Amino acid sequence: MARSDIRHNYVIGDVQGCFEALKALLKEIKFDPDLDFIWFAGDLVARGENSIGVLRFVKKLVDRGVAATVLGNHDLTLLACARGLKELKDKDNTRDVIDAIDSDDLIDWLRKQPLCLFPNDQTILTHAGIPCIWSAEQTFAFAKEVEAIISHENFDLVDVFLAEMYGKLPDLWSDDLEGNARLRCITNYLTRMRLTNAQGKMEFSFKDSLDDPMPAGFQPWFEFESEAAKTHQIIFGHWAALQGKTINSQIQNVDGGCVWGNQLVAYRLEDKEIFKVDNPML
Repeated sequence: MARSDIRHNYVIGDVQGCFEALKALLKEIKFDPDLDFIWFAGDLVARGENSIGVLRFVKKLVDRGVAATVLGNHDLTLLACARGLKELKDKDNTRDVIDAIDSDDLIDWLRKQPLCLFPNDQTILTHAGIPCIWSAEQTFAFAKEVEAIISHENFDLVDVFLAEMYGKLPDLWSDDLEGNARLRCITNYLTRMRLTNAQGKMEFSFKDSLDDPMPAGFQPWFEFESEAAKTHQIIFGHWAALQGKTINSQIQNVDGGCVWGNQLVAYRLEDKEIFKVDNPML
């Protein structure tokens, strides 16, 4: 929960290493670390021009107590690559982080960040959203299960999960799920989900816009009546094609697709105003 004495809370969407765009956005919103608080929606790193710069900058803000971030799928991929558990792809553009002199400190800090945050009593933030079948309280509790493993001091436990984190199954939640299958399902909901069916079963191939044809039986997760949205506004990133779309009064996307040549988005919680800047590097 943010401090009660701040002027504005902003949620910023997927930065993806676009450091110049982030600096431009903070200038646009007149961010003052003595007065304001930033909530990042995950995917701090990846396809942009300066992942190491973004990671160092956000870490400083978080350590100062003026920002917080959730983990996104690209952040988790960086953790797996840094541990030597997944091959680093050139397009991920995070070699600068792994080769940095302060890499160990940055990776250790990153793995201790949460998957779910409550910016205030009425708002919940995850990277990809929340399946319709989970309440806000369940989401927070399930996220804690994954966080406990990723942040564990025993790297044998961390590495076993990171090595088994990838995969599409199980694609439907059950309270009976156990072990890394359970943790993988939670992670997929909170960091990879776009489409589900009415029961919450995930579909992973679709990444396009809402106007494009979708696999039969599947819709965007936010098209179904949401248990979490009954009590909280859900804010999420991850889906670049949405370009910061307001889904409804209770569901807000903040991924403007900056790394793909579109915009970086900030959403001000106090009055729901949206700010956008173009990517100056593209």
